[in-house]
Amino acid sequence: MKTLVKLLVLAVIGGSMLNYNHGLQAAEATNSAVATPARQPLPKLMDFGANKCIPCKAMAPILEELKKDYAGKLEVEFVDVWKDPDAGKPYSIKMIPTQIFFDASGKELFRHSGFYGKEDILAKWKELGVNLAAAK
Repeated sequence: MKTLVKLLVLAVIGGSMLNYNHGLQAAEATNSAVATPARQPLPKLMDFGANKCIPCKAMAPILEELKKDYAGKLEVEFVDVWKDPDAGKPYSIKMIPTQIFFDASGKELFRHSGFYGKEDILAKWKELGVNLAAAK
């Protein structure tokens, strides 16, 4: 009888510990979800080029400046289509460099082929209704 009582006590304590641990895991999952809020989609500038193309090389510092100056307001991505020729196919890239402007939902708004200066890029975003001025 004493053995049966001990087993019952151990079963109750063990079950309580399992429920306690499960509650901790659920609380941790909830806390981590709160700590990392969902990221809002951003407008995006994609530049298709190559690291060895002269106008593309001239675009590189502009893209880096935009990436740094407008972090959190604008995504900037460079795709080297000489290293990865298939990367440009879904976008029908015919010439490099080509810049494609996308809204936050991923819809193409505008594209330009050839070198495109920073001020021209910023003016185009403004013309497209995207206010990046608040990012600085």
